[in-house]
Amino acid sequence: MSGPDRVKFDEPWQAQAWVLAHALAGRGLFSLAEWSDALGAAIRARGADDGAHYYDAVLEALETLIVQKGAASPADLAQVKDAWREAYETTPHGKPVELKRTPL
Repeated sequence: MSGPDRVKFDEPWQAQAWVLAHALAGRGLFSLAEWSDALGAAIRARGADDGAHYYDAVLEALETLIVQKGAASPADLAQVKDAWREAYETTPHGKPVELKRTPL
């Protein structure tokens, strides 16, 4: 990250995950304090890190809260991941990745 108030995104999905977490907090699915606690726990669980896996911790915290709050089950999340993986693997190089099926 660069600067105390700036978040650095290396990939579009990182920004999307960050924005989704804050949007869900803004809609009341969980509080920002819960988000902070979940993200901190996910980061600590990874041990010493140079920051390369920060967004893996963001995803883990986001998925944990979504399941804890009953917004989706682990199976639901697995279906969505599988659908995106399938879409990614079948999309021609240079084309935008789009879901061909909506898992939920």
